[in-house]
Amino acid sequence: MTLPVVIVGGLHRDARKEVVDRLLHSVPGSVALHHDLSTAPAGTVLRLVREASGELSRGEAPLVNDCACCALREDLVPELERLAAAGSARLAVVELWDSVEPRAMAEVVAAHGADALDLTGVITAVDPALVLPCLANGDDLAEVGLAAAASDQRTVGDTWARQLEYAPVLALVDSEDADEEDRALLTQLHPTARQVSSGSRELVHAAFAGFDVESAGAAQHPACARLPQEADEAGVTTFVWHRRRPFHPERLYAALEDLSCAAARSRGRFWLADRPDTLLAWDAAGGALCVENAGPWLASLPDAAWEMVAPMRRAAAALDWHPEHGDCCQHLVFTSPGLDRDGLAQLLESCLLTDAEYTAGREAWKRLPAAFDSLLDPVS
Repeated sequence: MTLPVVIVGGLHRDARKEVVDRLLHSVPGSVALHHDLSTAPAGTVLRLVREASGELSRGEAPLVNDCACCALREDLVPELERLAAAGSARLAVVELWDSVEPRAMAEVVAAHGADALDLTGVITAVDPALVLPCLANGDDLAEVGLAAAASDQRTVGDTWARQLEYAPVLALVDSEDADEEDRALLTQLHPTARQVSSGSRELVHAAFAGFDVESAGAAQHPACARLPQEADEAGVTTFVWHRRRPFHPERLYAALEDLSCAAARSRGRFWLADRPDTLLAWDAAGGALCVENAGPWLASLPDAAWEMVAPMRRAAAALDWHPEHGDCCQHLVFTSPGLDRDGLAQLLESCLLTDAEYTAGREAWKRLPAAFDSLLDPVS
């Protein structure tokens, strides 16, 4: 028999502990496994195994390439397999450390533990009152003592956003400080998530509901990400901006600071006139913006290459196909309390090619100033 495994993550440490404790007390024979990465400066990661009645064991795992998260990856599956081989655990609860993102660990468990382990759930623990403070925090993880490696350049805001948006289940703890705005923000950030109370039986059901790593990963790809729809509730707005005309690289680059600070969270895909074949990913939280090359648009690929593309991406492209530009588009989503929707729309529109620039055609577009080279093609 395989051992069911549920991953519980999130930056909200107290909320995470409450969720894990609830599972341990609700599922007889469940065991929690936690790697404490705060001991990394001493050269090791501390491993703790506990059940509802208390600690079962503790041990240390050495750093791998000076990386605490790498040590976690190396140690996690063997420990879970040991629990599976013992045959006494009914459920293994993997409690991630603060800044560890669930996607990486879910893929490790699914890829290396298939014979003995069954990943049945991924849950992010949430204190609703802390959603906006964490999302708006632009501090580097290293500045707040949460970096998983010396090379870790993530921020608190973007790490929290990925923890929140990857999990299909959000376990909410009771919070006297949370208000309707907090709850509206949480719902608009991840509208497809199942929200459960940390003290409910629904939490236990969610732990065993099942989890498809491949589908979850595909849903995070910029080309087919499940982006939120338009919404406006309790002072929180989600604005969806969709256009077909490409951006003028120089004008967009000049507007990046204003655009990245316009909302607590923004994400999506876009295209630049001087790089018409390249799908670019937009990911911003806490005022910090990440722009990345996400590969080619399907419209730029030969027909023979389409068979190598994931079905979910082909389906997403087909739903939004343009007779001239194919799947090339601007699809950006901004979510925030107090969002200046009109001002944001006006700024975005001003960054598009003008009629004269657009009609000049693709060859002329490619000769426009390559303003994004420093972001997309950094000199090593």
